[in-house]
Amino acid sequence: MQSLRSHMVWLNLPNMPTPVKVLFSGYLLAIGLGLAMAGLQIMLTHGMADGKPGLSVDDIVYSYYGDRSASKLESKLNGSMKGMGTPEARLDIIKWVRNGSPEAEWEKHVKATFAQNCAACHGVIPGLPNFNNLDEAKKLAKVDEGATIQSLTRVSHIHLFGISFIFFMMGFIFSFSVYVPRWLKIIVIAFPFVFLILDILSWWLTKLNPNFAWLTIIGGIGYSLASTFMWFVSMYEMFILSRTGKVYGNAWENDMAAWGIDLDKPREEG
Repeated sequence: MQSLRSHMVWLNLPNMPTPVKVLFSGYLLAIGLGLAMAGLQIMLTHGMADGKPGLSVDDIVYSYYGDRSASKLESKLNGSMKGMGTPEARLDIIKWVRNGSPEAEWEKHVKATFAQNCAACHGVIPGLPNFNNLDEAKKLAKVDEGATIQSLTRVSHIHLFGISFIFFMMGFIFSFSVYVPRWLKIIVIAFPFVFLILDILSWWLTKLNPNFAWLTIIGGIGYSLASTFMWFVSMYEMFILSRTGKVYGNAWENDMAAWGIDLDKPREEG
């Protein structure tokens, strides 16, 4: 009879069966690319909220608290939408907003300005405000109070469900690593979830007070660093460390011992 330890010598990233390595690495490659695209998308949306490239505290404030010195429409025209129309059209719309968005001026020339510079997207793409419609344009001509409660609720639950699953799978794969101390492994696996919750919570707090915007950046950096560390360690152990030919044994051995499982106890066959 052999012990349980001898039956589980492959339970680690370097000695994992090849089909499982293909499964794990395929997932990590797809998720790594997805996270990179998510970062790029943030830079192209929130990162331009203040009209300047790169993500800053002001971008976070404008996105969630809003620029309460101006309307959302004016903030967008001076920020992420600044290059989407001619300077003359942009100035024309801003003047209309500051004049109280009167209907007479809308029919006279502002409607045509929107049609020529904005309606190719805002009037065709579902989910975007329809700038062929005066009522929808006037909604955005009001003071910019940032993200709405409805949008925060929608985005929060999508992120909590979707990203938690990503971190769950990434942490599960990383848990089979062999050269990371048990205490560090526990911390690194827990960090993405802690910082994800901090990140989501910071959106709501920033909506109430702009001073909480720093928490959004801290949360994003925290779970990005932890997930990057897990990604590189997992890929390194599966494809570089595995070339040594060494049998590393059960990566969960210390935890199983803590659970009271005797790995050296003879295991009955059959």
